[in-house]
Amino acid sequence: MFESFGFEFLTAPQAAVYFALALGLVFGVLAQITRFCFRRSILGDDRRQAAGVWLTALAVAVLGTQAAVAADWIGFADHRFMAADLPVLAIVAGGLIFGAGMVLTRGCVSRLTVLTGSGNLRAALVLVVFAVVAHATLKGVLAPVRTTLGSVTLSLDSTALPGNPLLWAGLIALAALAFALRSGNRVGTLVLAALIGALVPLGWVGTGYVLLDEFDPIAMESLSFTSAAADALFFTVASTSISATFGAALIGAVALGALLSSLARREFQWQSFSSPRETGRYMAGAALMGVGGVLAGGCTVGAGLSGIPTLSLAAILAIASIAAGGLIANRLINADASARGAQAPRPTALPAE
Repeated sequence: MFESFGFEFLTAPQAAVYFALALGLVFGVLAQITRFCFRRSILGDDRRQAAGVWLTALAVAVLGTQAAVAADWIGFADHRFMAADLPVLAIVAGGLIFGAGMVLTRGCVSRLTVLTGSGNLRAALVLVVFAVVAHATLKGVLAPVRTTLGSVTLSLDSTALPGNPLLWAGLIALAALAFALRSGNRVGTLVLAALIGALVPLGWVGTGYVLLDEFDPIAMESLSFTSAAADALFFTVASTSISATFGAALIGAVALGALLSSLARREFQWQSFSSPRETGRYMAGAALMGVGGVLAGGCTVGAGLSGIPTLSLAAILAIASIAAGGLIANRLINADASARGAQAPRPTALPAE
């Protein structure tokens, strides 16, 4: 469709970059306001409200994406989520690893990108380490881990949910909205969450239909942060040698949107590490998320918010594994903290003055 627009000085890949900038900017603003985060939705003190926000976005993303499929604007038959050989071991292991890392860093990658724009230096350093490790897992020294685990596959006739896709979309959306409406959130917050969800089908349709150019093809993609972070890192250090990509533009725009929103709302605040122990925990979590995100095929947004609307078993397995990994890691950390507290000697009472 793109060639019908008659652009003379803009190619489809270049248009995709500008499109990603717009998507990322809006996502950054909305995610900063709503505190959009998958980790909070399963482990936060306000997890019911956080889950309501996340599920509202998911409901809109699922309905919008499958409506676009029904309209024959896009299709996922050739997408990596629908590969006939399901790399089940890589997805499960990657999801568990990513979930553990998410707990150690106290945020999923999308949330950490937003926090970076809001002045959180912990999140900024985590993103750098995450991107380095993700790139190493994709194309570097950790690639053998990816290929070895990815070789264990389950052959299926189809990795899409069986049956009518519109029926599945309706059931998922209905269940998500039923919970969201009882989550205790304000209507305005849920409306903003719905706008976040609308960005997912917008991304799929924009790259897979509007910007489709048979002579200069681009990948069909939507909101995602794992490969995007690796692309952003590579572009940052070698921008004179490579062109900007959809993913690199998306990451930068999300941080910029969060920056503008936090400044406008007077919530921008510089934050950093409080101790070497905390630094080590965050770095370990960043590395785990870098490996896990690649193995699982995406993060909580790439495999979750954008992946589930494709009705792919791979995406559903990935987000379930991430959630399980987070819950297990959180329980182990709490158990260890309790054991340390029980073994610590009681302080001796000071003499009265």
